[in-house]
Amino acid sequence: MSAKLQIELKPLAREHVVSFCRLVVALAEFEKLPPPEEAAQARLVEDALGPKPRIEVWLAFAGNDPAPCGYMILVETYSSFLALPTLYLEDLFVLPERRNAGVGGALLKKAVGLAHERGCGRMEWTALDWNVNAQQVYEQRLGAKRMSEWLLYRMNREDMTRYLSAQADGIDTVGNSISE
Repeated sequence: MSAKLQIELKPLAREHVVSFCRLVVALAEFEKLPPPEEAAQARLVEDALGPKPRIEVWLAFAGNDPAPCGYMILVETYSSFLALPTLYLEDLFVLPERRNAGVGGALLKKAVGLAHERGCGRMEWTALDWNVNAQQVYEQRLGAKRMSEWLLYRMNREDMTRYLSAQADGIDTVGNSISE
């Protein structure tokens, strides 16, 4: 178990872009997924720091280390039923050597605080089914509720292209012609 350290959270700035991208690659490795390629990393940085940011990135610094040891990505969505914004936590990652030192807790506290401060009706995120440690933190320490009645669906870029092409050709998703 790591000792508690002084933790500082900062929004992503240009001087930490390389370290941020390294953390994203480390998260991919932890999740057993292919890491983002260089072009994807460049888009990620542009989406965070460009003229029209799509994501909000916070970095965690522990002790006197000038390199960040964790990060989170936040995106605002909207709930039509609440008629309020929702803060979505896309990524939350802490380097293994800095876990159990309060870094993840500091990032989560920041996210919850931002959601509350911005008048969000809720905050949402996902966890991998095998990441039991994260699930326990979310449920036991945060009091978050697992949403078993909702299923996550995804279409990758190739799926979207295939679907739109089929629609343009008058074919529905199961290969049948669309009746007019």
